[in-house]
Amino acid sequence: MTENTQQQPAANPELPTQYAPAEVEGKLYERWVERGYFEADAKSEKPPFTIVIPPPNVTGSLHLGHAFQHTLMDALTRRKRMQGYESLWLPGMDHAGIATQNKVEQQLAEEGKSRHDLGREEFTERVWQWKDEYGGRILGQMRRLGDGVDWSRERFTMDEGLSKAVQTIFKKLYDDELIYRAERIINWCPRCLTAISDIEVEYQDDAGELVSIRYGDGEDSLVVATTRAETMLGDTAVAVHPDDERYAHLIGRQIKLPLTDRTIPVVADTHVDPEFGTGAVKVTPAHDPNDFAIGQRHGLPSLTVMDEHGVITVHGPFLGLDRFEARSTIVGALREQGRIVAEKRPYMHSVGHCSRCKTTVEPRLSLQWWVKVGPLAQAAGDAVRDGRVKIHPQEMEKRYFDWVDNMHDWCISRQLWWGHRIPIWYGPDGEVVCVGPDEQPPTGEGWTQDSDVLDTWFSSGLWPFSTLGWPEKTPDLKKFYATDVLLTGHDIIFFWVARMMMFGLYAMDGVAPFHTIALTGLVRDEFGKKMSKSNPNAVDPLDWMDAYGSDAVRFTLANGANPGADVPIGEDWVKASRNFANKIWNATRFALMNGATVEGPLPDASEMSATDRWILARLNKTVAQVDAYYDDYQFAKLADALYHFAWDEVFDWYVELSKTTFFAGGEQAKVSGRVLGEVLDVTLRLLHPVVPFVTDALWTTLTDGESLVIADWPTDSGFRDEAAEKEIELVQQVVTEVRRFRSDQGLQPGQKVPARLDLVGTALAPHEAAIRQLLRLQPEGEGFAATASLPVAGATVALDLSGTIDVAAERKRLAKDLAAAEKEKAQANGKLGNEAFLAKAPDNVVDKIRTRLAKADEDIARIQAQLERLPQA
Repeated sequence: MTENTQQQPAANPELPTQYAPAEVEGKLYERWVERGYFEADAKSEKPPFTIVIPPPNVTGSLHLGHAFQHTLMDALTRRKRMQGYESLWLPGMDHAGIATQNKVEQQLAEEGKSRHDLGREEFTERVWQWKDEYGGRILGQMRRLGDGVDWSRERFTMDEGLSKAVQTIFKKLYDDELIYRAERIINWCPRCLTAISDIEVEYQDDAGELVSIRYGDGEDSLVVATTRAETMLGDTAVAVHPDDERYAHLIGRQIKLPLTDRTIPVVADTHVDPEFGTGAVKVTPAHDPNDFAIGQRHGLPSLTVMDEHGVITVHGPFLGLDRFEARSTIVGALREQGRIVAEKRPYMHSVGHCSRCKTTVEPRLSLQWWVKVGPLAQAAGDAVRDGRVKIHPQEMEKRYFDWVDNMHDWCISRQLWWGHRIPIWYGPDGEVVCVGPDEQPPTGEGWTQDSDVLDTWFSSGLWPFSTLGWPEKTPDLKKFYATDVLLTGHDIIFFWVARMMMFGLYAMDGVAPFHTIALTGLVRDEFGKKMSKSNPNAVDPLDWMDAYGSDAVRFTLANGANPGADVPIGEDWVKASRNFANKIWNATRFALMNGATVEGPLPDASEMSATDRWILARLNKTVAQVDAYYDDYQFAKLADALYHFAWDEVFDWYVELSKTTFFAGGEQAKVSGRVLGEVLDVTLRLLHPVVPFVTDALWTTLTDGESLVIADWPTDSGFRDEAAEKEIELVQQVVTEVRRFRSDQGLQPGQKVPARLDLVGTALAPHEAAIRQLLRLQPEGEGFAATASLPVAGATVALDLSGTIDVAAERKRLAKDLAAAEKEKAQANGKLGNEAFLAKAPDNVVDKIRTRLAKADEDIARIQAQLERLPQA
């Protein structure tokens, strides 16, 4: 546990009667920041602990997913700081190329302008202005949540230092022949007007059409089926399987392409599945990745028939038509010629959409820049396989390997103006020059820089080391790299995690960017449904923070955080966490009013009561348990352990059992006051990383310490007392059993009942006063008549209920309940004994009846026990 010999009790231990988060949280956070608690020192001799924040988009605002992950990262960082580590949680934002450019282009559209009206330089200045005025709203919201980040080290993926890092690694990759330029099929968004990567394409089932078209005539004809008839204008072949006897006579021959003046060859390719459809496929190399591969194998030309907006650019009748308009027009023209063999509408099939604007993606042949990922991905896989990097939970390794072991080369160029411009210059005679950050670009007539920018994930892939000053050998880089843990959602393993692994290992001489990858699930609503802005279940966490306090939101999120699993959350759960914060407040307030103190060392165990020794033993076990859960990233389990220890054991049992001691005063009250102070001190420390505000406000009052942020983390002192634990377990059994009996008899919780406690010779004897206090049991008094006797835990509690309940009426009520339970049992037994019923009834129906039977048996046993305990009428 903690050492408190240097602390003094607060001069004024009084607290307001109610906890008001809005009056505490904002002021407390600013105090933490002003005092520099979150600022890490690269010169410190303390061991480092580093987390870099997954940089939110500059266009974004705090959503529950952010709040969830930030809560967990903050808890890890706060605990490590309390454990004596030089903790750095580094914040920052991503420039979010497409999303941010779209924001500014929308503004320009409202002014009747486009980016081309401004030109590249002026447009880029406009985006920077937007960023300064509107961007970064999420940073203020992070303060509301209590994020203990080092604001002095805040970074932006397009600040000067990170831009230098991007240019440096591009140059290094280029010189190592790991970056190249090639014409390939890419995913093109006609709305964002840029290439996007495979992982930025979202697939969903759309209702389209499947049309079967006859190519050629007579014996020189075959039928192909397609969902994209508009691309037939770019067909340069029809492919069949080389072993398909139906088309053997056509292989190598030319057939007429409908609606055009061209003929195209029939080629044999093993990619074609002869069992699918007609066994013949149209080949459009410029508009389909599989067709492109066939075209490469057979030397076919690639004809681009659509522009960047998805508008047809060839063949007079269809020239200028949008791709979807062209589809129906071309099908109509084919129908008129009698070339439509079959049509199926609607035809549900998987279609790719841009993850940002939801526009249907168009595969398009394009000249782009690529990263050759083979050796980089191999290194990223090896780092996990050989144990240098741990993935938690371990079962998530398969998803990681599925990606890095099968990764395609990465298209890194984007046709945008906002972002890191590709550092390539082209000369008048075909020269290509890659320029590093400290090199001068070539000058003279005819030299131009590549107009594209880099994929946003290229710069964010450098985040764990570029934010620490790389490529310079900075003190921060030396102290804080590699980072300790990457905590992020399993949904961006492909977007971000794999890219950081590849770049970190490549740039940092084989040192992986983090020791552990801790993967979380996604936040969902209380019914397990995905939250979305388009659904009514979307929640703004700020609304809940306003209503219930940030601690309540944080505790709710942590309490649902099982490794790798999705996190359901509902408002009722946040309310329950608010109640927990209030319980902590009220219990601490009671303790302060009744002599709880951290002054001086703990009394010797011989001076303590069994109750004192019990709670200290439970406290130390909880410290050990919470530490183990933290080290295994079991946030839900540690939150649950803290909740039940604080609420159940400290507040509901220890405080209640100790009230008689406090009210009596004297030396034993002083001993228990010191024990209670210790328990609260340690409990608040344990809770602080998850619920930082209420705990700091209470702890500084209790201890007169400066702040929990910089206090020591508790350690397990090794104190154990199994005898005391068993003794208090007996007390709990007595109290629990008598409470249950009182409830069964319809007594109000505060209703006093005369009772005789036969505790002589048991471990319960020293606790009679506390038991009577907890159970509202009065002394026997004159005329006491034991109308109910409860044997429990080796003792007997005799109660006089004659003046508290109508025994005859209670017997009548219980008899009625017993008859109903017995009837339910008879009906259930009747059905379960009916072979004909069992043969026909579904399994779930039979299971329900068995459950009803078990419940009826329990009710009968409970009611009979209640009747036996009642006095005779």
